[in-house]
Amino acid sequence: MVALPRALGRRVRRRAANPDGRMPVMDHLRELRRRLILIVLFVVAGGFLGWVLYPHTLDFLRHPYCSVPEKYRYVPTRATGCVLIYHGALEGFTTRLQVSIISGAVFTAPLWLYQVWAFITPGLRRKERKYTIVFVIASTVLFLCGMALAYVVLSKGLRFLLEAAGSGTQAQLTVSQYIGFVTLMLVIFGAAFELPLLVVMVNFAGVLSAKMLRKSQRIAIFLIFVFAAVATPSTDPFTMCAMALPMVLLFEAAVVIATIHDRRKARREAAQREVDKVDDDVPSQVEAIPEPLDNTWSDST
Repeated sequence: MVALPRALGRRVRRRAANPDGRMPVMDHLRELRRRLILIVLFVVAGGFLGWVLYPHTLDFLRHPYCSVPEKYRYVPTRATGCVLIYHGALEGFTTRLQVSIISGAVFTAPLWLYQVWAFITPGLRRKERKYTIVFVIASTVLFLCGMALAYVVLSKGLRFLLEAAGSGTQAQLTVSQYIGFVTLMLVIFGAAFELPLLVVMVNFAGVLSAKMLRKSQRIAIFLIFVFAAVATPSTDPFTMCAMALPMVLLFEAAVVIATIHDRRKARREAAQREVDKVDDDVPSQVEAIPEPLDNTWSDST
């Protein structure tokens, strides 16, 4: 009966000595597996909703292609409206499955983004964990803003690409090719807009200071344009600038936030140093007349 309380005491002491959320490598891998399983379940659950809403989603994604003049895109005989074709028997099914999964990931973005943050949280300090809601909301809003911008520039980007072939030519796009191109644009723009959030997170964690960010602004802007030129699948200058310029503005906003955070942090540390500062030349305050001892101990002896 004595061994059980001792074992519990050891477990309590071990947990109390681990306030920063550190865990062994195997526990960390198990936590990662659990978070990944939850993310997959969320996306699959959202995918069922995406499957039901597929006709509306397809009309939404097809609009940039349909806005291109008919002389640059293939219009089948007796076709009513703008259509996309497919050749293989399974191509229509796989396209619907692809769109449903991507739609599910968009619909459940706050849920699986929270799982990502919850996996990172144990490695952060207690004060840094309070930004969970801010991270989930900011990451979701930035991702949706990036996708919205990609959708706006898709029409002009597609027209530039289709007109590049010259007069007398028409594009005969299959539904899988077009949906793959559109979804790639949406995902890349959405992921690119997460850059300022990543910069702010690294700054709040103390890894990258605002001073270093200000010194590397020119290099960062150059790398942003290089990334936009390589990442955009349309490869046209309009789409590249449409991605790079908002990323530069968001990066500058992140630098401003990091500067404000570092200044506040420096003021707090300076105030704490003033509180903790002790002058060796100043004597400590002691009582001039000591209090009398308790006589109960002497009487008992």
